[in-house]
Amino acid sequence: MRKRYLIEVVQNDQMVIFCPPAIIRDKQVNRIAFGSKFIEVDFLPHPDQDDRIVMSRKIQKALQFPSFDIPLHVFFDNQTMLIGPLVGIFTSGFTTLPLQPIGERTLFFSKLLSVNKTVGALPFVFGEQHIDWEQGTIDGYFFHNNAWQTVEIPFPNVVYDRLPNRRSENNPKLIKVRDRLQKDYLIPWYNPGFFNKLDIYERLHQDASVAGFLPESYPFTSFSIIETMLSKYGHIFLKPKNGSLGLGVHQIIYDKHTDDYFCRYQDSNGVNRLRKFSSLERLFNSVFANQSLEKMLVQQGIYLLRKEHRSVDFRVHTNKDDQGEWHVTAIAAKIAGVGSVTTHARSGGDIKTIEEIYSKDECALFTEKLSNAALLLSTTLDRNVEGIIGEIGFDLGIDRNGEVWLFEANSKPGRSIFSHPELKGFDLLTRKLSIAFSIFLTEQSLLHPEELFK
Repeated sequence: MRKRYLIEVVQNDQMVIFCPPAIIRDKQVNRIAFGSKFIEVDFLPHPDQDDRIVMSRKIQKALQFPSFDIPLHVFFDNQTMLIGPLVGIFTSGFTTLPLQPIGERTLFFSKLLSVNKTVGALPFVFGEQHIDWEQGTIDGYFFHNNAWQTVEIPFPNVVYDRLPNRRSENNPKLIKVRDRLQKDYLIPWYNPGFFNKLDIYERLHQDASVAGFLPESYPFTSFSIIETMLSKYGHIFLKPKNGSLGLGVHQIIYDKHTDDYFCRYQDSNGVNRLRKFSSLERLFNSVFANQSLEKMLVQQGIYLLRKEHRSVDFRVHTNKDDQGEWHVTAIAAKIAGVGSVTTHARSGGDIKTIEEIYSKDECALFTEKLSNAALLLSTTLDRNVEGIIGEIGFDLGIDRNGEVWLFEANSKPGRSIFSHPELKGFDLLTRKLSIAFSIFLTEQSLLHPEELFK
């Protein structure tokens, strides 16, 4: 069990660190580190205090350590005591507004940073423009005492990637920052990049332990694929390979009794539409006249559990903890809006807890099935995807036969389910673990760097 210590700063110029005797008894330490900064100091036992580490104002300034009265972890490596971890949360979209430095996402980041005391880490938010490469420092945004402030600090022990979209992810400037911090400074960088639907499908499909969760899926190449899939399953979904929020998803249904085709989708005005066509060709000429089908994915239709004639699927969050172990941290049911092709709120969908819509026995059964699937999928993705993954949001379905299906895996899951009052506790848990994982990564970077940077 790791222990946390308060870091107390006192008004003197001594280059001495006073520690609880137990933490330095068997260690030959002569340096203290914070983030990427370290200095040589003397260490002396502090016989009266076993819950704190005391440093002078001179040491604090030399380390560029912000004194926020937050208990932090202690790590040892090569005669150095490191206090932290210092966690950089990398994003874009900064503004000049002091109360909303990260625009509309400011509230999310303030809630994310507010877990610092319970986790025992020091997180801050920064962007590409806040880095001083020559000095090896960052002007980081901290949320302290319910207010934002910027503090110049050293480079962090780990970086948590919270870039908001694929456009920022593909920005050459931001790619350069990630590569430089990872390769030149050996700073672990977790949750890099957004998942590509087809890439994830192909990687998971090669693993027999999870292949059964995957609906049959293909990149669109011709109408014959759609014809074949419709004759096999009765309905299919056509969705963008790199889409999100349910945008651009179409359901195509074939009625073999009348030989008619139906297309369910949301139009450009946000209206849920269901249109009937006498042929597949007419359907595509009308609905997809101005769309590039080469960027679409054709997916098997699943007959999902329904509630009041509306389809139900599930958002399941998984996170790694401070030991690097996966946990299911939230499960919510999502009920499709009337006439909607997806369960997203923007299409009229409702967020419910499982307990609200199913009996006690059904809840226990569905929770177990979804949890087992999500944990198995998490460990499999972890093995098969490049980079360090710390959290995943899964969109899972259960069909009428009780089988679990994976529709999507999100490396930067949205947080709309946490608007439900009964899911607030899970909101906190996911935030805590997303920062707590940095403790594990900091320890690994010191003890087993070859594992992180292989």
